[in-house]
Amino acid sequence: MNASMSTPSLRIIIADDELNARRRLYDLLDELEPGFPHKVVAECDTGVAVLKAAELGADVVLMDIHMPEMDGIEAARHLLRMERAPSVIFITAFDQHAIEAFEVQAVDYLLKPVRRERLLAALQRAKPVSEAQVEALPKGARRFFSVSERGRLILVPIEDVIFFRAEQKYITIVTEKRDFLIEDSLVKIEEEFGQRFLRIHRNCLVKSDLIESFERDAEEDGESQWIVTLRGRAERLPVSRRQHAEVRRLARRISE
Repeated sequence: MNASMSTPSLRIIIADDELNARRRLYDLLDELEPGFPHKVVAECDTGVAVLKAAELGADVVLMDIHMPEMDGIEAARHLLRMERAPSVIFITAFDQHAIEAFEVQAVDYLLKPVRRERLLAALQRAKPVSEAQVEALPKGARRFFSVSERGRLILVPIEDVIFFRAEQKYITIVTEKRDFLIEDSLVKIEEEFGQRFLRIHRNCLVKSDLIESFERDAEEDGESQWIVTLRGRAERLPVSRRQHAEVRRLARRISE
């Protein structure tokens, strides 16, 4: 039986910010036909472009690490959270990122110039990533949050986030333009971004440099509570007793 008839055609994305590198990979893949049926469904020069292309469906991404807008490591993290995550094979000129690459469940880490036989061996080992592998992803700080919305992947830059609010198993990301819902842990987000966001309540993290004041709210039923106001925002967010001291210290520094 013909190999192309017995083996499904693998859908491949080539991602590298250098045109010559993309051409080289395309030619190597072409040499693998007909023994390794495949189709190059997209060529991308940034990590963001990879994520958009992957939404249309792909089995494998051959990806460089150093790319503009979003590097290959972060792009791989977002890819793995897709409903149908493609396998990732890194192809790079630098060997110092190998540990990071395998932490994001890369199938292989190939150094340029890659040999045809080495590429074929990596492609033959490509397989879907399990939920356990996704949960084991490293928690290094991201530049974007990936939001799945009606079958689309939306990237929310961390710089746009004003505060996070936990509601049952979901986290609301509040930005200037609109809110987004993600499944995540407020504790993990706090660990990831350190002092960039301040916990003011068990269910709320606020961007530290947007805190304008720390004050008592109007009394209700004979009781009052402490709240923070944010620069340019109407929200008056409650502060838990446990966080009083830390929020007060930050508010004093801001007012000095």
